[in-house]
Amino acid sequence: MDKKFTPFSAMSPGQYGASKLWLLSVLAVMAFAASWFYPDINNKLSVLLSGEEVTASADGRAKPQGGKGGKGGGEGSRNTPVSVGEVRNRDVRFTVQAAGTLMALNTAVVRAKVDGELKALRFTEGQYVQAGQLLAEIDSRPFDAQLNQAQGQWARDTALLKNAELDLQRYQDLLSKDAIARQQVETQAALVRQLQGTVQADQAQIDLAKLQLSYTRVTAPISGRLGLKQVELGSLVRSSDPNGVVSITQTQPMAVVFSVPEIHVPLIMRQLKLGKALAVEAWDRDQKIRLAQGRVSTTDNAIDVTTGTLRLKATLDNRDGSLFPNQFANIRLQLDTLKNALVVPVQAVQRGAAGTFVYVVQADNTVQVQAVQLEAVEGDWQAVIADLKAGQQVITDGADRLRNGSGVEVVKAAKP
Repeated sequence: MDKKFTPFSAMSPGQYGASKLWLLSVLAVMAFAASWFYPDINNKLSVLLSGEEVTASADGRAKPQGGKGGKGGGEGSRNTPVSVGEVRNRDVRFTVQAAGTLMALNTAVVRAKVDGELKALRFTEGQYVQAGQLLAEIDSRPFDAQLNQAQGQWARDTALLKNAELDLQRYQDLLSKDAIARQQVETQAALVRQLQGTVQADQAQIDLAKLQLSYTRVTAPISGRLGLKQVELGSLVRSSDPNGVVSITQTQPMAVVFSVPEIHVPLIMRQLKLGKALAVEAWDRDQKIRLAQGRVSTTDNAIDVTTGTLRLKATLDNRDGSLFPNQFANIRLQLDTLKNALVVPVQAVQRGAAGTFVYVVQADNTVQVQAVQLEAVEGDWQAVIADLKAGQQVITDGADRLRNGSGVEVVKAAKP
């Protein structure tokens, strides 16, 4: 037998309570299912209950429109929190950055010029020395003996020359009295000239022996900083040894070699021809510590066609000895200075399909897009050409959530 529908008015109190409980359970299950499959339903309901107008955004989510506040603000709208910076006028250096390698101005390997036993080292590794300073001594006894031998030979031949000259004088007196043959006088004169040549050769041997003896004292050929020693006391050093005794690098001033794009070459050459000093700064790898300052000394004679760059050489002050040859450094080459340029914080510059621009904060706490043309950058400041005035505020953080006319709330001003 089929059951007939019983209206609520005809139900007993017990039946009515059970039916009501069953209906509420069904509605709860439907609400749960709706919130699971349609997550935005809660947002839509809350917006509808608040009385705001609802439109669908591009992703299908409910999006309330500003209620009573008007454009970009008022009751029912939220302004985007942002940080701002100030537009200023200041001098900006036009610099070019490059990677450079530090080089010693001069490098010399100190080698022994004679072979012998190393008797003494007169330096400390890493020491700064002057040109001509004594560095090492080699056993000089063999060279003393050679000098004595050369001097003895010179003394013997000098005595023979003197005796031959006396004989020639006597023969010439006899020839004047027609008491001796002219041939004997001429023979004696030839002997004198021969002995004069022998004495001259002996003198050259003495000079050579003295020079070899002086080589037993190894001196610094240039001023600079010494490296690590390559020989030990008592060892036999040879003039053919490629490592030598020690190396010297002239590091004051220090040289640095770096390359710049060829687009800057005309300006560089123009500045050099005018006699202007192109300032150079060397910074550490993280560009946080300035290592040294200097100026460009010369340029290479050709542009590298492979990289399209020109190599430049600059000299840096290294009085404190903090720079070392082959050390890496980030180079900042100053080509010019933009006087009283219009600048904005680097973080304020945005890039889009239309080019570079900034968001300018208006008096009504909305933003306006302003196109800018970039010039030189120095530190945290970017020089620009734009319709801006000093004192205006531009967005430095939070710009990714903005568009032209968006409302903003300044929560933090950038440090100057």
